[in-house]
Amino acid sequence: MSEHSEGADDGTDELGKTVAALTADEIEPAKRRQLLARLVGQARARGIGDLFKPRAAVRWMVDTVAEIAPHVPVRDLATLRRHFPGLSDEELADRLVRNASRATAGVGAAGGGASAVQWTVTPSLLSAPVLLAAETVAVVAVELKLTGELHEVYGVPLPAGGTERTIALVQAWASQRGVNPMMPGVGVGAVLGTAARNELRDTLLKRFGRNLTTLGPFLTGAAVASYLNRRATRTLADQLRADLRRQRRGLPGVPPAPPALPGSS
Repeated sequence: MSEHSEGADDGTDELGKTVAALTADEIEPAKRRQLLARLVGQARARGIGDLFKPRAAVRWMVDTVAEIAPHVPVRDLATLRRHFPGLSDEELADRLVRNASRATAGVGAAGGGASAVQWTVTPSLLSAPVLLAAETVAVVAVELKLTGELHEVYGVPLPAGGTERTIALVQAWASQRGVNPMMPGVGVGAVLGTAARNELRDTLLKRFGRNLTTLGPFLTGAAVASYLNRRATRTLADQLRADLRRQRRGLPGVPPAPPALPGSS
């Protein structure tokens, strides 16, 4: 391996560690701002000075999500049961959605604080897309973790292999549908080279475009981003849970799940 590729791998590992830290259930706001500021710095170090061009920003986000997805810490069902004892499947899913929604809302709220850390003023039109791209990647990481853990809760686990698992996770997030366990795995090139990569790009473009609307007055923008992130995460979870319930009902030998409680996510 060349010196350059080793440096690139180190950069991806460091970026992955930062993103993984941002997906934790409980993070103090100051810590979240610090991590987001670090993510922005790492993004800049990776040569994304032209992120003020939307196409370049989306291309960078697609590549970065593909790179950091293997670093997203998805807990298996046994670990989730240890962390949240005594909950039914639906109650556990509710808790995971609540925590993820709080985390993505926190990322939106931290954007203003991170911009203050980085630039001491409201982001300019030149620097703001770098922050927004970093925010979007952080939010996607939280939702990838939620996606994987909801699969565990509903008994539709992701493939065990590293590459196939990563691809399935990204596909499930982009399509907001559960992975079909009866379908054979597909190769990296087939997924990231054609339709699924385009689906990932289109989904990221929608998120990035939505985030651009938060570039209002400093605190107002942060409040709007927090609200929009929370709502988007809950919408993703609702659609994914509905599909996973359908899939679980169709699996052989799986008893029917109890109905969702009124008012649950």
